[in-house]
Amino acid sequence: MILVQISAGQGPEECCLGVAKVWQTLQAEAKRHACRLELIESVSAARASNYKSLLLSLEGENENSSTAWIQEWQGSLQWICESPYRLRYPRKNWFIGLRLFQNDECTADDTIKFQACRASGPGGQHVNKTDSAIRATHLASGISVKVQTERSQYANKKLAQLLIAQKLAERDEQRALQQNRDRRLSHFELERGGAGLVFVGLEFKRR
Repeated sequence: MILVQISAGQGPEECCLGVAKVWQTLQAEAKRHACRLELIESVSAARASNYKSLLLSLEGENENSSTAWIQEWQGSLQWICESPYRLRYPRKNWFIGLRLFQNDECTADDTIKFQACRASGPGGQHVNKTDSAIRATHLASGISVKVQTERSQYANKKLAQLLIAQKLAERDEQRALQQNRDRRLSHFELERGGAGLVFVGLEFKRR
């Protein structure tokens, strides 16, 4: 399983629309590669259906499906398009950041305490009634997450490890940003220029 974080950084509403378009494109790509892409967390933007950031989980639907295709998406993504919100606006380049969190970014298992618990919250019949939910606590930092989206303790444990790795990375980034006043504060640093992938037009076609 891989966590996929998509962010508009401090970009305007056009970048938030770009986040939504990246998500839509990744859904089609995941289906084509026989992978499952699920939404974990979202931060909505000012306009409906736009997002400042999204956190997704990606894994193969079977043993033969691979998630290697997502690697080329990591980094800065460029979207070349006239603003759909501001008539005759001169800027036509928008940037979205995509970051991957994989198993090799997790801390060692013996630093994380796992506890099985019962799933709770909305969802009706879709919420598991067994004790398949997992609460994981990173002992060194005190960071804790509860995961109940998967149907087995094993799958929820894997997802919890990745979520803790992501939260630890975000904490380290915030510390680095505070130590260096010259760096721009953002959800995470977006590089302008040198994009790995480029998309054009409202159709978000890959160049």
